[in-house]
Order: sequence, then C-alpha cells, then structure tokens
Amino acid sequence: MDTICNLSEKSCIPCEGGTPPLAQEDVGRLLASLDGWGQTGGEISKTFQFRNYYETMAFVNAVAWISHRENHHPDLEVGYRQCRVRYTTHAIGGLSVNDFICAAKIERSLLGV
Repeated sequence: MDTICNLSEKSCIPCEGGTPPLAQEDVGRLLASLDGWGQTGGEISKTFQFRNYYETMAFVNAVAWISHRENHHPDLEVGYRQCRVRYTTHAIGGLSVNDFICAAKIERSLLGV
C-alpha cells in the first residue's frame, strides 16, 4: 500500500489523453494515506489554515515550487489565512497517481518528514 512517504518519494509521469483515470478503488486507497484530503468528483482537495497572510503566501510559494519540479499543477484558492489546493489530471479528465504524489509532497513538506 502506498503511504505518504512512499508517494512523496515518487515523481510524476506525464499522462496523455487516452490514459484512463484511476479506478475509484485505487482513489480510495491512495486518499486514505493523505490526512484531511477529500474527493469531490474527479478531483482531490484540502484547505490549509495559517496564522496570517505571510504564512499563507509562503505555503503558496512552496506549492508552486513542488508543482514546478513535478510539472503537475493544482488549482489554488488563496485567502488571507487559508489556501485550498485542488488536484486533478486535466489531460485524462480525472485523477491520476500524479495528483496523489503532489499532495503527498505537500504534506511531507509541511510535516518536515
């Protein structure tokens, strides 16, 4: 079973149209390893809370760095003390393992694991 540590040690692999999204069984298994992440339709998301705007923006920059390195980019909704991160793999119209890899990398960077 993939855990946050296993996922965060992997790298994203480009997906192309025609690649099927993950089966719901696989989504459930991978989602169980990510604390606080939920699924809505064909995406996973989590809202992170911070003490102030500076911490929020530092988090946004960390997510941007992870996204750039993995070449897999989330939708971000940024507020004064929170940021909602949403992942989906647009090229396949649903979830891929890349979404979970990036989510795990975000969690690992926050936990300092």
